[in-house]
Amino acid sequence: MNPDAPLSPHPPRHLADVRRRILTTAQLRAHGVSTAEANERCRSGGAWQRILPGVFLLHPGPPTGEERLHAVLTYASRATGPARPMPWVPAQPTPQAPHRPVYAEAAITGLAALALHGFTEAPPLLSLERIDVLVPKPRRLRSTGCARVLRTAGLPSGQLVDGVPVAPVPRALADAVAALDDGEAVRRLLTEAVACGHCEPGPVVRELERARLLGRTHVVEAVDSLVAEGRAIAEERLYRMVWEHGLPDPLWNVDLRLPGGPPLGGLDAYWPEQAVAVELDMRAGRPRYEEYAAYARKREHLERLGITVVLVTPGLLRSAPQQQAAVLRTALMAAGDREPAAYVVVRPR
Repeated sequence: MNPDAPLSPHPPRHLADVRRRILTTAQLRAHGVSTAEANERCRSGGAWQRILPGVFLLHPGPPTGEERLHAVLTYASRATGPARPMPWVPAQPTPQAPHRPVYAEAAITGLAALALHGFTEAPPLLSLERIDVLVPKPRRLRSTGCARVLRTAGLPSGQLVDGVPVAPVPRALADAVAALDDGEAVRRLLTEAVACGHCEPGPVVRELERARLLGRTHVVEAVDSLVAEGRAIAEERLYRMVWEHGLPDPLWNVDLRLPGGPPLGGLDAYWPEQAVAVELDMRAGRPRYEEYAAYARKREHLERLGITVVLVTPGLLRSAPQQQAAVLRTALMAAGDREPAAYVVVRPR
């Protein structure tokens, strides 16, 4: 038998290029290659190699990063029963997107997923010793070789990036942070997530809390940096929204108080003539009841004094600035129809 002979009798030409090079034992049998023949081709000096249990790489050289990714997904997708495909959607859909392989109940996560999402702080795929892959809890699958299996109660809705199903950024970050002890590396990853627009702080903190990582000191310190970065970006978006949509200039970052009375709290923007205020809702993760109550008491107190409070989230400033500007403009225009607000002292914050 010639180990360099092509597959027969049905060469898998219908598969994408990388998929032609990554095949399972069952797929090889479907193309007329027995298990014994496959093992023979994987002998020392042979034309193939077994990259993971039951998964073959059909060339003898080192695997590329793409081949490792697809090998891990192929290994993780080898179900014991009927496969149930997941509804992966392209990260950037195109009208004539080529056919992409859909893997059953598996998704890349951790540092490999962050690299696919475009994180500059994530190591290159080829430098990763192991690639993290999510599978449902009932799956009987063990970590081995370059595949580290992470079980989850339910696969998160994900995206296809270059044909590879990946976990959303917040989940991928949590899985990456769980394996990192370097506080500076964690801080850089979390900061890049917000600074480069991959996601908002809230979903990241929720995932870190779900993974029970907020008890680690270096993670808590990194989250503080994340929230600070998120506030700075949200403030910049708020400035841009006011300027680009022609709203009157407010007083920025002020504290209010009644004359001779206690402070009423800080505001991100305030229009004293219209008695309209904007406050950024920076509550990350799942705010506790006390936080909700504090926000509600502050808003109710200001509105009893005749001050309209518009609460804006960072996500809405990013995804719907025009809508938020319209809400704010309506509040400013309605000022003439309201009773005059109580006199308050305005001080820089």
